[in-house]
Formats: sequence, C-alpha cells, structure tokens
Amino acid sequence: MPNDLQVPAPTAPAASRPRRALIVANPTAGTMAPGTVKEATDLCRERLDRVDVHTTRHRGDARDAVSAALRRPQGEAPDLVVAIGGDGTVGEVITGMTDGHRPASAALAVVPAGTGNSGYRMVWGELPWQDTVRAALTAPSPGAAARRIDLALLVETGALVFLGACSGVIAQALETARGIPLTGPARYERALAETARTFTAYPGRVTVDGTVVHEGGTVFANVGGGRVRGGQYVVLPWSDPDDGFLDVCVLGSEVLPSEVAELTLTGAHLNRQGVVYARGRTIRVERLDGRPLCFEHDGELQPAGAAVMTLRVLPAMIPVWGAPVTELTSAA
Repeated sequence: MPNDLQVPAPTAPAASRPRRALIVANPTAGTMAPGTVKEATDLCRERLDRVDVHTTRHRGDARDAVSAALRRPQGEAPDLVVAIGGDGTVGEVITGMTDGHRPASAALAVVPAGTGNSGYRMVWGELPWQDTVRAALTAPSPGAAARRIDLALLVETGALVFLGACSGVIAQALETARGIPLTGPARYERALAETARTFTAYPGRVTVDGTVVHEGGTVFANVGGGRVRGGQYVVLPWSDPDDGFLDVCVLGSEVLPSEVAELTLTGAHLNRQGVVYARGRTIRVERLDGRPLCFEHDGELQPAGAAVMTLRVLPAMIPVWGAPVTELTSAA
C-alpha cells in the first residue's frame, strides 16, 4: 500500500457551464479520424455562444494558441478549451492554459485522438467522446464534473506534467514505437514487447520527500497522477489526480522486463517482490552510473542528457471536465 498521508479534500469545482470555446486540433495525432474535428465543432456550436478552431502546425503551436486566446479581454477569452489529439497535445494545451505556472482560468475537455489517450481515460474512463463533450457542454449535470486536477513541475526543465513521467522500459518503448506502422494502443503494445526483449535494468534511486524508497536495479519508475499509461497499462492503480500528491511506482530488477506488459494490464505488479509504491509531494528519480536517464512525460520521449528527474506537485492547477468520481470508481 502507499505510505499513509493526510490527504487534503479535493478543491471544489470552480467551472460553470461554458459559453465560449477554443478547439485545438492536432491533425497528425495517432488515431485522428476523418470528421472528428467537424463533429466536435458542430457539437460545440450547437450549444455555445462562440467557438474558435485552431489546427496545430508544429510542436509548441497548441501551447502558443491557447496562451494567446486566454489573454483576450474578459468576455472574449474562452472559458473552455477542447483538446483534440493525444496525450502530447493535451500536455501542450495545459501548458498554454497555465502560462507562467498559474492556475488555469478556463476548463479543459479532451477528445481522444492519439495513440494511448491515457489522459482521456483518467477523467472519462471508456465513455464515447461524443457523450462526454455533450455532458461538459450542458454542465452542471449529473454526468459531468469539473475536477481541479493536480499537475507536476519537472524541476530540471520547468516543464509541466499532466499525466505522468516514467523512466526505463516504458520510456524506451516510445523510441521503439517510432518504427512500428500501427496506430492506437496496439502500436505501443508491440513496442513495449520488443523493447522488453533486450532491456536491462539500470542502477537507480528513487526518493520521496527526502526518503529513499528504492535503490538498485530499476526496470521503471513511474511518477504522476494518471492511473493508466500507454492507453491500457494500469501502472498507478491507487492514484487520485486531485488529492494534492504524486504517486510513484518502481519496478526493481526482481521483475523481468518481459513481464511488465502483462502485470500492469491489471495492476498485478503491485503484488510482486521488488515493487515499491509510494506517495509524496516531491519525487526524485536518479540513474546512478553517470549515464543519461531515459524518460518520458505525457507520452513524449525527452531528449537524453540529465541523469535525474525531479517532480514536484502543483495542486489544483486546472479544472478538467470528467465523469463524477463515483462513476469512475464504479467502472474501475
């Protein structure tokens, strides 16, 4: 079980029924279907006073477009941002919404069109996106709630992390996935299997709020608020994205890399020797042999360089439309 902490009550939702939306769509997202952007736009225009659509052209474009829109005068700025894309697109949108690491004024809704779509699953589970958009647009309603989600600050770079960050075999699989001609979860599933065949545990250390919880051979260390990674792997099954803490799960070298996919599909890895699960406000992941740490956050592989990643929780940063907590818990 995770270490016992006094968990603060989640911040009450601040978002009300939206009136003005900015839709940010990534046309190159992994599972973007023809007509998705039009369908989402039509749903919004049927119910809102103003709807603007921005199609991204390059990395960073989503962040810049959202930041600029939210600087409009009061009454013109969007109170809803709809991200159409994968976890990387959602991460960029959130960075724009929290410009300067300030709590967001607008609320976020996600239309899943990426490879894993773990961020969408975190707040809506398996519900069809058309139903979830309708629920958000007609809120307050029994089917939608705006939860103020925690983010994490990646201290070494200043980047914001929405879903989570991970080192080791899970991160390395993203590099492998670049050469696999599949879409959706199947792409990452094959990439993880291929990576695991040759992956060797690295010498690592994980520290939670100043206390070392793991030191030795490390298959992966996953930190964040999202329970699911890669669209289907339940790596942090006890995580709550608005509890004011970050969860961390470490798989030591007692677990074979080839077992990771099967174990994490159901959360069975938590019963294995060599697995550590903890919770805290600041989590530090290190590689101890002087080589760069291979890690990703929000589905994006980070450039090699540092041997350390440090994540610090930023509580209640952004209101995100999702299913009521009771519905998500029941479905899980």
